[in-house]
Amino acid sequence: MTKRILLTGGSGKAGRHVARHLVEHGYRVLNFDRQPFDQPHVPVLIGDITDHGQVMNAMTSHFGFGGLSRGAAPGPVDAVVHLAAVPRILICPDNETFRVNVMGTYTVLETAMKLGVSKVVMASSETTLGVCFAEGDIDFSAFPITESHPTQPMDSYGLSKVVNEQTAQAFAKRFGADIYALRIGNVIEPNEYNQFERFLDHPETRRRNAWSYIDARDLGEMVRLGLETDGLGYQVFNAVNDHITCREPAMDILSRFAPTTPVTAPLSARQAPISNAKAREMLGFRQLTDWREEVARLGLG
Repeated sequence: MTKRILLTGGSGKAGRHVARHLVEHGYRVLNFDRQPFDQPHVPVLIGDITDHGQVMNAMTSHFGFGGLSRGAAPGPVDAVVHLAAVPRILICPDNETFRVNVMGTYTVLETAMKLGVSKVVMASSETTLGVCFAEGDIDFSAFPITESHPTQPMDSYGLSKVVNEQTAQAFAKRFGADIYALRIGNVIEPNEYNQFERFLDHPETRRRNAWSYIDARDLGEMVRLGLETDGLGYQVFNAVNDHITCREPAMDILSRFAPTTPVTAPLSARQAPISNAKAREMLGFRQLTDWREEVARLGLG
């Protein structure tokens, strides 16, 4: 039977690409979001991730009128992909960002676990590292940045994601479930590669993202691989593409813009300072896109 997936936040920037990718690989996807978004073969339920009753109903819903032909109420979905959140600071007041992201994730995870849904792939963020939304210039602890990098944000969004990782770890341990948290880097949609001209001309602007990114289609692939890899318990994965977003070799960029940050292992010329080695090794991730090819297609670079 084709797996039934509840995708929260499928109307968002990343979610729409994840939804499309999963459908292309044979999954049935129900998008649970506060905003509608028209996608072929992806029905939408409008709802609130902080409302336990709404989340429980979404996880046990028909995916369309065709479900009525079975003559039986639907059971829980097979897995959950949880992307819904206030997506950054300076959209809502800080306390609302924290409330929605923390209570929304708690509600989604608790509902999934108590319904017996034992696989959740969820969004965490590079902001957990404490640099992206820091007050002033803060250095990363070391390069390359692995999943063991300290999480020490000072903003409401990054803090909410740190709490969500702890929540996921607690539920995975308590229920013996697989919950994989993806520390998603700067998401680039296919129509956004024109931004790379500025990235390449002004590498200093990429410092807070550690000169790293993830193509939205590659995020969809990492989510798919997470759904198809069982038995890892609770895990955190850096969700980034392979390559640094600069013309210059990676070590030259680090020497120029982060000269006092330790380098614990030399980076190859094109290597992104945020490492995706764990996702490659444990999930079998291989990027589908290369920014150089995308930029060349646009005649930039």
